[in-house]
Amino acid sequence: MTSTTTSSATAHAAQSNYYRPGRLMRALRFGLTASQRLWPALGVRAAYRVFGTPLPPKWLYRGQGPGTGWRREGWAFENAGVGIYHLAAQDSGAESAPVVLLVHGWGGHAGQMLALAQAAAHAGLRPVLLELPAHGRSAGTMSNSPQFARAIAYVVARLAADGHALRAVLAHSLGANGLALAAAQGLGAERLVLLAPPASPREYTRYFAHTFGLSEATRLAMQRLFEAREGILMAQLEPAAVGPRIAQPTLIVHDRDDRVNRFADAEAYRDAIEGAQLVATQGLGHRRILKEEDVVREVVRFVAQP
Repeated sequence: MTSTTTSSATAHAAQSNYYRPGRLMRALRFGLTASQRLWPALGVRAAYRVFGTPLPPKWLYRGQGPGTGWRREGWAFENAGVGIYHLAAQDSGAESAPVVLLVHGWGGHAGQMLALAQAAAHAGLRPVLLELPAHGRSAGTMSNSPQFARAIAYVVARLAADGHALRAVLAHSLGANGLALAAAQGLGAERLVLLAPPASPREYTRYFAHTFGLSEATRLAMQRLFEAREGILMAQLEPAAVGPRIAQPTLIVHDRDDRVNRFADAEAYRDAIEGAQLVATQGLGHRRILKEEDVVREVVRFVAQP
């Protein structure tokens, strides 16, 4: 690695606690470092697979869905699937209510968006929870931000085709990165909410490489494999690329003590999206913003505006 790349990765690793130390992480690090030494091409493919596999494993969350009050639909999508959750109590009485689509983040599940969904329902909106490919009960073992964007766009289009008016899409963490890309490509929703968004998947590959002991050559080859398979450069996923093409009113919420995605990431989106509002919190970290009462109230107030 160059000194610039090393310092960047070290700074990100010092801040982030996504890949927490443990037996699984040690085993993965050993396997990846060994494969890149003994068979570099295999090391690249193995790194690509680990990078695209949500952690913790989705089976840990199979019992942590939204609950019995929600009706689930499984939709086929690409070579995997997505899960769609509707509030059962609204099935007959809220067909015409504006829809708010709620999207979890990397390694998450639909149940994490429950507090926001319930508050949206109380405000007279129709919450719909999206469980992304390879997450929760959805089919698939690998995913990434571009697929998140495609899944969001597909679900929004299908809901619109079924006659639903899309008031807003709310997304957390890497889901917010995917939402920004989908919005830049013409997503049919009136408003956007980005919750703790990461600004740079490319920068995250540097953190990933630092965590798992990968060389810069392996990291770069993994990035290029990602870009070739997805048909998009990682630089095209960053705020400076997508932000100027986002036309919807956008609210960004990010905690200054977030140890997964930097507060500076939220500032990058605010600066790139014309008219975007940034709400800064303190002491909530990466996931508590999804259920903190003041945040939930602010978000619902924003999306409830006609």
